[in-house]
Amino acid sequence: MLNHEHVDAFKGLFSDSLNNGTFIKVSLSNYQGDEKDLKNIYIRKVLLKVGERLAFTYRYQTRDIVKNYTYEEGLELVSAYLSSGFMIGTCFTTVHDFVLQLHQTKGNSLHTNKATLSEPLSVNHDKAKARLIPATERPYLHALKITDAKGVVYQHAQDKYKQINQYVALLDPLIRTLPQGSVKKVADMGSGKGYLTFALYDYLVSVLNIEVKVTGVEYRQDLVDLCQQIAVDAKFSGLDFVQGSIVDYDAEGIDLLIALHACDTATDDAIYKGIKAGAELIVVAPCCHKQIRRQIEKGKATNELDFLTKYGIFLERQAEMVTDGIRALILEYFGYKTKVFEFISDAHTPKNVLVVGVKTKEAVTDQAGLLEKIRTTKAFFGIEYHYLEKLLAL
Repeated sequence: MLNHEHVDAFKGLFSDSLNNGTFIKVSLSNYQGDEKDLKNIYIRKVLLKVGERLAFTYRYQTRDIVKNYTYEEGLELVSAYLSSGFMIGTCFTTVHDFVLQLHQTKGNSLHTNKATLSEPLSVNHDKAKARLIPATERPYLHALKITDAKGVVYQHAQDKYKQINQYVALLDPLIRTLPQGSVKKVADMGSGKGYLTFALYDYLVSVLNIEVKVTGVEYRQDLVDLCQQIAVDAKFSGLDFVQGSIVDYDAEGIDLLIALHACDTATDDAIYKGIKAGAELIVVAPCCHKQIRRQIEKGKATNELDFLTKYGIFLERQAEMVTDGIRALILEYFGYKTKVFEFISDAHTPKNVLVVGVKTKEAVTDQAGLLEKIRTTKAFFGIEYHYLEKLLAL
C-alpha cells in the first residue's frame, strides 16, 4: 500500500537540497498511472528572467513537453505525481542520491545512496570556450532554438549546446581513425529534433571536409518536417531527414551508424542494421534495458550476485550492464573492436553510456569463445535470450 510518509520524506529531502544548494536533479520513473504514453518526468533548475525555476520535462512515447514551476509548485507536483502513478523517484544531490520505491502490494522504501554526481548542473551563462561547433554563424542552431540570431547561446540551452560539442568531440577521434574516404553515408537512427544530426553533418563537412550523405531517421513526422526545412534553409545539401522506424529503415551502404537513446530493443535493431550493412563505425547510447531486466526477474538465478538483484535499483543497473556487455561481445563476434565509455547526458536524460564498435580488418579468431562467453553470461543471470543475438540468429 502507498505510504504517504515515504512520499513526504522524499519531498522533504528534495526541498532541503534546493535550500542548501546541493540539488542536481530529480527523475520520476516506472509510471503506472492513467495518462497515456507518459513515461518519465525529469526535473532540473533553470535560470529565467523572473528568477530560478524548476523545469519539468514530461517524456511521452513520441514527444517531450517542458513546463517551468516555482520551487513551491514543483515540490507539490512531485508529491502529487508520486501519489498518483510514479513508483520510483530519485533525487540526485552532491552529497547523496535519495531513491524512493513505491509498491502497490508490498512495502515501500526510501534509500540513501552514494552520490553519483558531484556538481550541480549549471544554470548560469557559460564562460566563453573554444567549441568544435561554434555558436556563431550557425543558422541551424538558431532555428533549433539553441542560440539567438546573433549566435549567443540561450540560457535554457546551455546544457544542450555543451552536449552537442561533447558528442562531436567524442566522435572526432573515432572518425579520424577510419580509412580516408570510408565515411560516405551516415545514418542517425532516432534523430529526434536533430540537434546532434545537424552538428555531426556540420563537423564532417565544415571541419573534416568530407563529402558525405547524412540521413536522420525519425518516427515522428512533425520532427522530420521541422528538421528537413531547417536543413534546406541552412543549404545542407547532403543532409536529409526521413520518417520511419529503425527496424524498417534500409541501411544498405551505411558507413557510420548512430543511435542515441533508442529505447530498449530499438538499440539492438540499430546495431543489427549496422552489422548487416558492414558499417565502419557503430555508435549507440542505449536506453531502457527492459528486455533483459524482465528475463533476469523471471529467471531468478541463484548466484553470487543475487543479493544485489533482489533490490530494484541494483537490478536495473545490473540489467543495463549485462545488456550492453552482451551487445559488445556480439559486436566483437562480428569483427568490431569495442569501447564502452561515458557520454555527457543532457539534464533530461540520465542514460550516458556509449557503446562503440569500430570495424577491423583482422578476422575474429575466437568466435567460439565469444559465443561461449555469451552463453555462460546468460546462464549466470537466468537469461533465455538477448534480442540482438536473436536478430542475428546466433
